[in-house]
Amino acid sequence: MNLKRKLLLATLPLALGLSSLAQAEMTLKIAEIHPAGYPTVVAMENLGKKLEAATNGEIKSRMFAGGVLGSEKEVIEQTQIGAVQLTRVSLGSVGPVVPATNVFNMPFVFRDVDHMRKVVDGEIGQEILDAITHSDFNMVGLAWMEAGSRSLYTKKPVRSLDDLKGMKIRVIGNPLFIDTLNAMGANGIAMDTGEIFSALQSGVIDGAENNPPTLLEHNHFRAAKYYTQTHHLILPEPLLMSKTTWNKLSPEQQELVKKLAKEAQLEERELWVAKENASNEKLKAEGVEYIEVDTKPFYDATAPVREKYGAQFAELIQRIEAVQ
Repeated sequence: MNLKRKLLLATLPLALGLSSLAQAEMTLKIAEIHPAGYPTVVAMENLGKKLEAATNGEIKSRMFAGGVLGSEKEVIEQTQIGAVQLTRVSLGSVGPVVPATNVFNMPFVFRDVDHMRKVVDGEIGQEILDAITHSDFNMVGLAWMEAGSRSLYTKKPVRSLDDLKGMKIRVIGNPLFIDTLNAMGANGIAMDTGEIFSALQSGVIDGAENNPPTLLEHNHFRAAKYYTQTHHLILPEPLLMSKTTWNKLSPEQQELVKKLAKEAQLEERELWVAKENASNEKLKAEGVEYIEVDTKPFYDATAPVREKYGAQFAELIQRIEAVQ
């Protein structure tokens, strides 16, 4: 055996070892349309820090907040192909691809936020995450982020269903949400979050529906000063990992990610409550009028939506209603 071949054989194990090490190291790109400091952003950043510490730097992370990697739809597409590794998405964006998630998307399916928490913390919440994981969405459902309840914010006051008639209201691009607003008498308009502010200013839409932190952080309150407390949707939002990335993790790493994701779920919940309370105070200080309404007419008006989309989930809805 010549010297060159001996040297090659001697260095081969080292080369293979370095190659394995390089494959073991990973940097997770975490994307979020909300700005830095938002509860979901903070919780995912902390998840990334814990993951790096627990893996001795084998898995690092980098946060891309404020929509720098594109709209939510674009981030979802990037996560599906593995260009983004971890993200939080609006549940409405998942519904068209994973029908089982639409049970949470239906108007007034939860009695209140506390009811929603008990449902997502239990077996039903895990079942819906598993449905995402085992679908063609190419993402793994890890945990639930809280986003409070959604109400209407508009350029003109809405004090009853009659006031809402004919108004163009932005919703997430899910037929269920469009039907919900249409059932209330409005015209549901699907639109990305990043387009709402200019659409409000230009008159393309008359309002939108979302939670207080979004109304504040995205400056929508500067164009829409009336906030009608319909609480028609209480949407938990899934924390998702690209399945392409997930499959590259060892079983031990997968279990670690699951554990830290559940910790992030509880951390984000506390952050959310504080953020929502602070947002309410700031919005009122900025002159936003909070309008309390009788929600029963809104509930009754959306009954056809629950009948249309809920028929296939009748048993699951009964289980949700039974959670105390």
